[in-house]
Amino acid sequence: MIEALELTKRYGRTTAIHGLTFTVRPGHVTGFLGPNGAGKSTTLRMILGLHTPTSGDVTIDGRRFRDLPRGLRHVGALLDAGDVHGGRTALAQLTALAHSNAVPRRRVLEVIDLVGLSTVADRRIGTYSLGMRQRLGIATALLGDPPVLLFDEPLNGLDPEGVLWVRTLFHQLAAEGRTVFVSSHLMSEMEATADQLVVIGRGELIAAQSVADFAARATGAGVRVRSPHAVRLAADLSAEGATVRRQGADILEVSGMTAARIGELAYTHRCMLQELTTRNASLEAAFMELTADSVEYASHDA
Repeated sequence: MIEALELTKRYGRTTAIHGLTFTVRPGHVTGFLGPNGAGKSTTLRMILGLHTPTSGDVTIDGRRFRDLPRGLRHVGALLDAGDVHGGRTALAQLTALAHSNAVPRRRVLEVIDLVGLSTVADRRIGTYSLGMRQRLGIATALLGDPPVLLFDEPLNGLDPEGVLWVRTLFHQLAAEGRTVFVSSHLMSEMEATADQLVVIGRGELIAAQSVADFAARATGAGVRVRSPHAVRLAADLSAEGATVRRQGADILEVSGMTAARIGELAYTHRCMLQELTTRNASLEAAFMELTADSVEYASHDA
């Protein structure tokens, strides 16, 4: 489990992270989202002890990363697939890391096979494509068989087969009870991969909730209702706490209430329903709407 408490990081007069508090729990794939410049990479580096917080704290299973012996056995991370010596082979790179963390050599061969690099393990990393380097980075993160895993943009450079493989792998790791924390700008993949989210903007927390609950916050989410008793039904739904907008003589757009509950109230109050359609907003739509005020560099139509 990863716990951040009032995490703050300043660089001179610039505050990159301000009062950030969140928890990443085991058994889930948690997406880490935010506009460019939101502070995601800085936060990941503070989790791993690469940057020191100005104030606040962040722990992994109750301990700071720097206090964990044999770090790869506790936390595996992929921050930058290109940050590796191009003159080494994948086998040599992983063997050296295994030796420094008291990881058996057989584990090196296991992770090389797991990520699909067995046939190129003796090639120099400098000859690898970006997708192959991403696979090597994932192998490095898995090397110590750690309970906590962090990935920063792990899908960059992967072909569709590779993307599907990573998605399946993350689900399997979470199902094993591990903590899986994934930063990505690919909303469609996060929607398919993550079940929980931590969303930040300008270094501050915007949301920490399930993907479904976050998407439901978008204005496009809701239930479309058509009824010849729309006026009376609108009053009944509003009395129960729903937000109701009239879209014509017999059409209502309802938010804040499930379709099932709307159906129950319509039945109770003897209102005929001619349509009851749930309209789910996408994760991307919710993200764009809820982070609009946090975008540092925004494009504008000409």
